[in-house]
Amino acid sequence: MSLRVLQAELQVQSARRGLVDRGISSLDGWWPRLSAKIGIRTAPVVGDDRKSWDVLETAQFLEQHLQRGELVLDIGARGSEMLPVLAKDGFTQLVGVDLDHGVLRMPGHGLIDYRVADFMRTGLPDGSCGAVTAISVIEHGYDADGLFGEVSRVLKPGGHFLASFDYWPQKLNTEHRTLFGMSWSIFSADEVKQMLADAARYGLRPSGELQFGAGSPVVGFDGYQYTFAWLALTKP
Repeated sequence: MSLRVLQAELQVQSARRGLVDRGISSLDGWWPRLSAKIGIRTAPVVGDDRKSWDVLETAQFLEQHLQRGELVLDIGARGSEMLPVLAKDGFTQLVGVDLDHGVLRMPGHGLIDYRVADFMRTGLPDGSCGAVTAISVIEHGYDADGLFGEVSRVLKPGGHFLASFDYWPQKLNTEHRTLFGMSWSIFSADEVKQMLADAARYGLRPSGELQFGAGSPVVGFDGYQYTFAWLALTKP
């Protein structure tokens, strides 16, 4: 399936157990989180338990569709668990980019190449990536042309773009709400359909079924109730 929607909290809990049981969970524990909160830790806190489902979906897809030595680029990598998980899973060519210089203090240097860069202008060579991942990134400052143009450029033929994002089938208006100094979108079903049309203009297409229906709203934030969607696109 190319588009999945998180239906229930139980899926999040099950995904975290799956990551832990396989020895690839990279979520920081209570002490790194507390030390960051009280200001005695400068490195980013890694991972968000709420993103367990997204991370496992992405890891499983890459295990099935990518060779371990192919380059994976993670965009919005500061604090993301994605590349540490892939490093534990045996992937050897990993690059993470983020505009925040805190990305350079992420763990795993030597295994993971972290860089300060705009994910719409990564500087990576054309056709260099087997996959690009984005865990809860594209809903912030969404720019279809900038995003899909750069993803398509860096992906090699047969490469994959894997993204998770805030979602609810009906439109939730966040027009006047910003996060991280950028606009914030909770994508609706109609907006995801437009996203797929925009991606297709850059040669990125779903290769499986699309699920738009949602169950219970798993996420509550700033008065909004919604869930997450996960998308896989392929460059032929």
